[in-house]
Amino acid sequence: MTTDTDVTAFPAAGMELTHILVVADVERSRTWYTDILGAELYREYGGTSVVLKLLGSWLVLVTGGGETEDKPGTRYALPPDPSTISSQTIFGVPDFQAAYETLKERGAEFLAPPGEYEWETRAFFRDPDGHLYEISESKSTD
Repeated sequence: MTTDTDVTAFPAAGMELTHILVVADVERSRTWYTDILGAELYREYGGTSVVLKLLGSWLVLVTGGGETEDKPGTRYALPPDPSTISSQTIFGVPDFQAAYETLKERGAEFLAPPGEYEWETRAFFRDPDGHLYEISESKSTD
């Protein structure tokens, strides 16, 4: 049974998504994300974190650190081994070739030439700390 005073379901209108990435050097990463990916700088906090806006989402770059009272037993750390992937961000693009050329011109270093598949064209690159990114253009299956 629901009433007018019930809490809205999760997720709900007005909520936003923020992603946090641990980086070794906030300034280097801020430059990479703004210059290569085109993120917009929103705010900086004393050399230990930067808030960026990218494609309608928030991206917070932070240096590593230990637990806090509200997150006991945790710590922020860089990916220990870039060859092991535990997270990846994919940019779905309408024009793969244009996105690929733009990112290359801005300094993105792709892991290999683009992969051409029946269902998509894609290519992978990393940020300065090894976080994995993909650009992908889906192909029509009609």
